[in-house]
Amino acid sequence: MTTTADPGRDAAARSFAWTIALSGAVGLAVSAVLTLERIRLLENPGYRPSCNISPILSCGTVMKTEQAAAFGFPNPLLGLVAFAVVLTLGAVLLSGTALHRRIWLGLHAGSVAGLVFVHWLIFQTLYRIGAVCPYCVAIWIVTILLACVTAVRVRRLPPRVAWLLPVLWYLAIALLILNRFWFYWRTLL
Repeated sequence: MTTTADPGRDAAARSFAWTIALSGAVGLAVSAVLTLERIRLLENPGYRPSCNISPILSCGTVMKTEQAAAFGFPNPLLGLVAFAVVLTLGAVLLSGTALHRRIWLGLHAGSVAGLVFVHWLIFQTLYRIGAVCPYCVAIWIVTILLACVTAVRVRRLPPRVAWLLPVLWYLAIALLILNRFWFYWRTLL
């Protein structure tokens, strides 16, 4: 007797694999851009990063702070390593290979550690630095998504949680940014 795979489970597994791979790819690309921008800023203190859009949306302002090198080296270097691993695991999943539970647990633990670090950076950005780096926001987005997707997979939660929770999380962060910098946003209206 043969059994057929559950199409809903297969679709969810493919969706998770794509989400992990794309999160890794976006995180890696943004980390690379931030690293290059940081190098240019170190070479030339007068350099204006490509993500300096306004007084509030300003990567250069953020890059010049202690928080931008929280562990003694530029934060994007962490992203280069971490998101390369995430992208690799996503590619492995897309190939149809199943990951051992320990690897899932490690990915989940790493994404939660990234989530804690990202939220520390969000607090620093909003309430200590007073500027938002658009590239950093992209890192926040993929880190939150990755943490939610791995939590759903490891904790065996309903797949819709992997999409609903990040959307609510993003909305909360957007409201925090809107509230914190309302003095600036209202001048644009």
